[in-house]
Amino acid sequence: MRSVADDLREDTSRQMSTLSALERIRVALELGDADAAALAAARRITVAEARAVIARSRRVGRGPSCANGR
Repeated sequence: MRSVADDLREDTSRQMSTLSALERIRVALELGDADAAALAAARRITVAEARAVIARSRRVGRGPSCANGR
């Protein structure tokens, strides 16, 4: 049984496939800007602080990769 999420995912995929690589990058950057703005509004912090929160959250729990020869 298909869900609304399945339909949205398919629509988004179809829309993105019509864009050039440069246009897809632009969309991704706009989504990142919107995420930072939403976090800033939700936490009542600046957008710069929100970006720092997002950057820190990417590093949480990460360790060095054994593929780096360490």
